[in-house]
Amino acid sequence: MIQKLYSHFQEHPFICTDTREIKPNAIFFALKGDNFNANQFAEQAIRSGCSLAVIDEEQYKIDGRYLLVDDVLTALQELANYHRKQLSIPIISITGSNGKTTSKELINAVLSEKYNVQTTKGNFNNHIGVPLTLLSITKEHEIAIVEMGANHQGEISMLCNLAEPDYGMITNIGKAHLEGFGGFEGVVKAKSEMYSYINDSKGTLFINDDNELLKKLSEGINQITYGTNEKCDFVGKFVESNPFVKLKCKAKDDLSSMEDNPEISTQLIGKYNFENILAAACIGNHFKVSEEQIKLGLEKYVPSNNRSQVMQTKNNLLLLDAYNANPSSMQAAIENFAQMNQTDKMVVLGDMLELGVDSAKEHEAIVALLKKKNITNVLLVGWHFKEAGKNTGAKTFDTSDEATSYLKQFQPKGFTILIKGSRGIKLEKVVEAL
Repeated sequence: MIQKLYSHFQEHPFICTDTREIKPNAIFFALKGDNFNANQFAEQAIRSGCSLAVIDEEQYKIDGRYLLVDDVLTALQELANYHRKQLSIPIISITGSNGKTTSKELINAVLSEKYNVQTTKGNFNNHIGVPLTLLSITKEHEIAIVEMGANHQGEISMLCNLAEPDYGMITNIGKAHLEGFGGFEGVVKAKSEMYSYINDSKGTLFINDDNELLKKLSEGINQITYGTNEKCDFVGKFVESNPFVKLKCKAKDDLSSMEDNPEISTQLIGKYNFENILAAACIGNHFKVSEEQIKLGLEKYVPSNNRSQVMQTKNNLLLLDAYNANPSSMQAAIENFAQMNQTDKMVVLGDMLELGVDSAKEHEAIVALLKKKNITNVLLVGWHFKEAGKNTGAKTFDTSDEATSYLKQFQPKGFTILIKGSRGIKLEKVVEAL
């Protein structure tokens, strides 16, 4: 069945899972979710121009343009894996608690200076997104980057078996999705599933040598290291982040001194992004991208989609990082913000979601960190932060809409403002008031 489907895919290599995005002759996969059953839209997909509809409910099969399978999602995944087996290009897989999407975009920016690269679009990094990424790789592509996300154990292992990566990288392992993983130890076990796959398949890891946990988990596996230690295969030196990260870097076999190497001036904020930038440079170096091309790729990259964005409004300088948040990334953002030279500072923080039984403790720890760093102009948004921020002098709000209304009245001017929270809090709404 998969070979038959693959023959059709070779003639019509566009996959569609949404009838609003149909292209002529696309293959429609009628996926199911908790609140939808796309089998019901198979006939509409065919009428709209799809060449084939893959369904798993016999009542929707009308003629030969409908392919009945046992399970549509499984068929999509098996097709993606079959396609991957036909590819001879290197595939790099990326996961991690923080920074995986930014790292993926940086690696893409560097490698694209030399190669035709295919990469995960947005954060299509789950059991559906990874197959769609694999199926978007064509014979024109020379290298691919596949981002992998997870919120429960076994998911990274499953995605690796789908994508069969040659290279793997974990950005870091932190306190993210604690509820689904069953605590931090569960996060460690889940993320390191990538290392297990790379080890079993005799692949290669890119390892942040400055991260003791990653070093320990990767012992004995073929690896290329990057970090600030001169013994690393690729060495970096952090210069500053005020607000943009500047750094220098070089390969270990480069006989010139670090000081002689040109400074790279990125458009990324936060010292915590230094290791993401260095990883991209290291991977570029491994794939023979020149120093000049690495520098150009890194300096051209501009973050978007509420991730590490710098926005100068009429009244304030905003550091917008409201796509996601967990205790590890929140702590890093606050510590970076505290060391910046700007005088009038404000933070607008939104709840960190999916922390389960650790939620109260982790929100209280962030409030304590704000006090320790002497950050006093604080707005906290969401139920968890509202509880943690009681009697601290912070302004607290149930929703981002309430915070926006307050800021429209207050109308801050001349501030440098850090905005960070989980996606569900929708903190990007406050931008209009700043």
